[in-house]
Amino acid sequence: MIIPWQQLAAETLENLIETFVLREGTDYGEQERSLSQKVADVRRQLERGEVVLVWSELHESINIMPKSEFRG
Repeated sequence: MIIPWQQLAAETLENLIETFVLREGTDYGEQERSLSQKVADVRRQLERGEVVLVWSELHESINIMPKSEFRG
């Protein structure tokens, strides 16, 4: 189920994004990016609708994934 990010408190959304970024361990190429830069990137992707917050009842967790990969 997609969770509308706009309905979350700002602090909750920030914490979810930070947790996601820290968990992903994504390689950003030659130039390392700060946590705040990575969080801002994910926030922009949410705002543009490129990624969505997804609640998994099976795992009882929230994840961020590309909208194109969501099969709800």
